[in-house]
Amino acid sequence: MAQAEPSILALLSDVVRQGAGLVEKEIRLARAEVSENVSRVGLALGLMVGGAILAIVCLNLLAGALVALLVAAGLSAGAATLAVAALFGAAAAVLIARAIRDLKATSLVPTRTAESIRKDAQLLKEATHA
Repeated sequence: MAQAEPSILALLSDVVRQGAGLVEKEIRLARAEVSENVSRVGLALGLMVGGAILAIVCLNLLAGALVALLVAAGLSAGAATLAVAALFGAAAAVLIARAIRDLKATSLVPTRTAESIRKDAQLLKEATHA
């Protein structure tokens, strides 16, 4: 006796079940990836804050030394202070702009998961059209 072929309903049911399983796995993967990215950003921010605290102390001492050097070179105290403040302000603006660019939300997108979902969707599409 020949073995009966599975019905269309059984095949569709199987595809839906497998698709649901894939979606669950992709959601778990996305959560793990986002969590990993958020942890990495949190660590980076913590390191930035620690470095910034030390840099403030160093920059304060450096600014005082530069002002003293400019005053000794003949500038008035006010002009020397303004020149040093402008220099440090420009450097700060460059650093802040770089940090903002690096921390944009687009870097938190789970790209591996998105690619995996695209592949899974293509496989499901091929399986249903076969």
